[in-house]
Parts: sequence; structure tokens; C-alpha cells
Amino acid sequence: MISILAVTGLAILALVTQAGVLALQRAYPAQGKMIEVAGATLNVVDIGPRDAVGPPVVMIHGASSNLEVMRQPLGDRLAKNHRVILIDRPGHGWSTRVRAQDSTPAVQAGMIDEALERLGVSTAIFVVHSWSGALGARMALDHPERVAGLVMLAPVAYPWRGGVGWYNKMVSTPVIGPLLAHTITLPLGFFLAGPGARGVFLPQLMPDGFVGNTATPLLLRPREFLANAHDLVTLKAAVAEQAPRYADISVPTVVIAGEIDKTVSTNIHSRPFARTVPSAKLIVLPNVGHMVQYAAPDLVIAEIDAMIDKTRSTAAAAN
Repeated sequence: MISILAVTGLAILALVTQAGVLALQRAYPAQGKMIEVAGATLNVVDIGPRDAVGPPVVMIHGASSNLEVMRQPLGDRLAKNHRVILIDRPGHGWSTRVRAQDSTPAVQAGMIDEALERLGVSTAIFVVHSWSGALGARMALDHPERVAGLVMLAPVAYPWRGGVGWYNKMVSTPVIGPLLAHTITLPLGFFLAGPGARGVFLPQLMPDGFVGNTATPLLLRPREFLANAHDLVTLKAAVAEQAPRYADISVPTVVIAGEIDKTVSTNIHSRPFARTVPSAKLIVLPNVGHMVQYAAPDLVIAEIDAMIDKTRSTAAAAN
């Protein structure tokens, strides 16, 4: 009797989840264009003047989010003067990936490099946040010809003590993970999305309407929740593998981090990364947490503009 009730309950939750997925995808439709690459279909929003002087700006979001988290505080403003390319990472937002295990910065950097090649972008300034700090570093290591400069916001760069949440480890477990993702994750997530997002902003306040305005609930879809969990549980080993190479990064680099970031420790990640990368510039913002692009958008945009000017001057001098 108990097993019948359990199966019935899971079946009902699975139906609720499917209905929820359809509702979410109607509420937050894709805003960009799809680019096919090996192992993924990437959703790309390409805005701003194509004839802008200087390299375009490529913006890549972190974990548990999508391109809107970079577009709203930074991308739309930068697009007034620059070409801006925002990308949903493989498996996130409206991007897909064929294999859940394509979760490492190295694999995703290769996919993004291929997408930029298809867009005809030879070189760009990369602006990366949080999880994608590791991806930006990997781009500079594996595809240096594509990277004119690197602006890293609260980046993950090194291994850390502890894990990434028991639920991520559980959801990335075969059989059990997909079962949970297709039953309880979405219904439960509707109640937890707001508090979770508020915690990432601390000590700053989360902007009014942030969860809805950034399409954050798309994360609750089973395929994205599974992809996000795999990204997180494989990240520590990935950065441990690539960290010994950071001294080889030769592109102009700026690291901007919050002094009291409780999500990605500035002492563990940003400070040692900036010490290791030749000529890297480190800016640590007092009394700021993890979402530096929302806490100090003017400063971030000024640093991006300065890097574009620098790369433009260097290119002019070379010619």
C-alpha cells in the first residue's frame, strides 16, 4: 500500500513538473538566436553596434543563472557603445548540451570558442562571473587568440574546502538525481528561489523583481537543474587541474571581487589568482558580497571600457 502511494505521489509530482516546465517556458521565452556547436546548442543574444571600434564584449554568467544576470546590470548599458554578446552556458537558460558530463570549464570553453568562430568574432573582451571565472581563465589558457582581455567578477579559480551543497551531489547521482529533478525540484524550488537569490546578494539587498526579471525560475526545469548540479560537483577537480597553469595567462586581466563575499571567498580565489597572473589588476570592494555587477555596475563598466581602450590602442600601435 505504501509503495503504491509513493508511486502515485511521484507520478503526480512528475505531471506537476511537466506542467510547470511548460508554464515557465511560456513565461520566459528565448530571447536570442541558437548556434549549433559540437555537443551543444548555444543561445546567444548579440546586441549593440556591429561597427563599434574595439573588440566586442562577451559576457558569461555563473552557476544557477542565465545570461540575463549579466545583461541587466551591464550588458544593455555597454551595448550603447559596444557590441555585446551574451551567452547562456551549455545546459543553462535556453542553451542545451547533449551530455550532462560536459560540465567542465575546459569543455564549455571549447563550445563557446566554436560559437564565436561561427559568429565571426576573432577576438573579444570576456566578462565572466563566479563559476565562469574558471571558464574565463580556461579560455585565456586554451584559446588565447580569442581573448583580448579578461574581466573577472567574483571568480572561482582554485579548489576550496567543503562541497557545493548536499542536494547538488544528490541530484548529480545516477537514477536518484533524475528522479528528484523530474518530481520534487520544481515544486519545491518555487518556494526556495527567492530566499536563495537573496542570500547570494548579501550584504547588499536583492533588486526588486530580480527573480522574475532574470528568468531565474528556468533553473528549476529538470534538464537545467541537472546540468547545474553537474557543473558544480565537477568544478573543484577542474580548477585543481588548471590552476597550476595560471601563470601562463598573458592577456590583460582585471579581477573585481567583494571583500565579504560568502559565496566565493575573495581570499581563496581572487587574491591568489591576481598574484599569480602576470600584470593582473585586483580591485576588492569593501562591504560588498558576491554580486559585484549589481553592487558596483559603474565601476565594472569603467574597467571594461578602459580595457577596450587599452586593447584598441595596442592594436593601433602594432599597425
